[in-house]
Amino acid sequence: MSVKEIWIKLRRGPLVTYTLKVLFILAGKLPVKRHTVIFESFHGKQYSDNPRAIYEYMKANCPGLQLYWSTDRRYSSLFQKENVPYLRRFSLKWIMTMARARYWVINTRLPLWMPKPKHTIYLQTWHGTPLKRLAADMDEVHMPGTDTKKYKENFLYAASKWDYLVSPNAYSTEIFKRAFGFKKTVIESGYPRNDFLVNANTPETIEKIKKTCGLPMDKKVMLYAPTWRDNEFYSVGKYKFNLQLDLEQLQSALGDDYVIVLRLHYLVAERLDLSGYEGFVYDFSHHEDIRELYLIADMLITDYSSVFFDYAILQRPMLFFVYDIDSYRDSLRGFYFDFEEKAPGPLLKTTPDIIAAVKEIEANGFAPAPSAKAFYDKFCYLEDGHASKRVVDAILE
Repeated sequence: MSVKEIWIKLRRGPLVTYTLKVLFILAGKLPVKRHTVIFESFHGKQYSDNPRAIYEYMKANCPGLQLYWSTDRRYSSLFQKENVPYLRRFSLKWIMTMARARYWVINTRLPLWMPKPKHTIYLQTWHGTPLKRLAADMDEVHMPGTDTKKYKENFLYAASKWDYLVSPNAYSTEIFKRAFGFKKTVIESGYPRNDFLVNANTPETIEKIKKTCGLPMDKKVMLYAPTWRDNEFYSVGKYKFNLQLDLEQLQSALGDDYVIVLRLHYLVAERLDLSGYEGFVYDFSHHEDIRELYLIADMLITDYSSVFFDYAILQRPMLFFVYDIDSYRDSLRGFYFDFEEKAPGPLLKTTPDIIAAVKEIEANGFAPAPSAKAFYDKFCYLEDGHASKRVVDAILE
């Protein structure tokens, strides 16, 4: 074991965790910072998602607040680039500020050891409309480092600390309350992160993002954004991903008119070898916010990821590459509704199927699936560009 590995093991060990908890409890007894808000997205690894939208709204409309981001030390450069005030996770300054803050705005679970001070209002924004079964609704858990009973207990314990929970629609509210055992206030507002898709959907913004990303202006963009598989992993929190798309076939058939932008799930640890596909495939898995990739994408390819609930707001083509749907549906997670019947686009199992679907759209134009309008009316009806305001109005005292 290397010196670095030994240090990491010690840093994550029980003694350090206990020390952090004690310091946090002591700091929480100090006077509250009533105007301080702490934001965190995907464990401090991104400046993105619902917390970013709420931060941007507060920054523009709530001048009396002090706003800070909680960041993983390995990702500090992202926040420096955006000129965002940040605190390094688990540092002494982070503890002293986090424990005394009036508000937390978080989109994933915090470490179990972290107590929530009585003076803190914890807004859990979550990060997706559920297709896959969540938390207490899961029949079996296949993730490393836990089992079904322990996973559910830990999840419900973490959720018991939330004061508010953001929901994008009535469908999600019902599931969240049950799956998270949540009995406090649900803010059924639409997702703040989707305000951008409504308010910034202009040719000028799209052109600017494509230029910033270094994408060709004369080609269409296919965004491939799959989810992770619970049972394919290296270790706790590090998941494998096997790219089932045949890039060679796609390039040969579509490369004159399209580029592919890859966006792997934040839990996926893979660094894909894209040698030979330069200028056709771009890996933007670490792009700070997927909302920009939605906006520039002429078409979405996904699977069971909740990204399609957000992308549906744009009313553009969606293809579902579900090569493993039988095992995923029946053995791994299970779905909340009949995905095969109600998906707002075709379900495809091979690369040739995808090529054929794209060429059909090119030849005949985009005709939404019969289920698309019903899907939009059920899941996107609150997405009017003002969700951030509704959330902030609900929590600020």
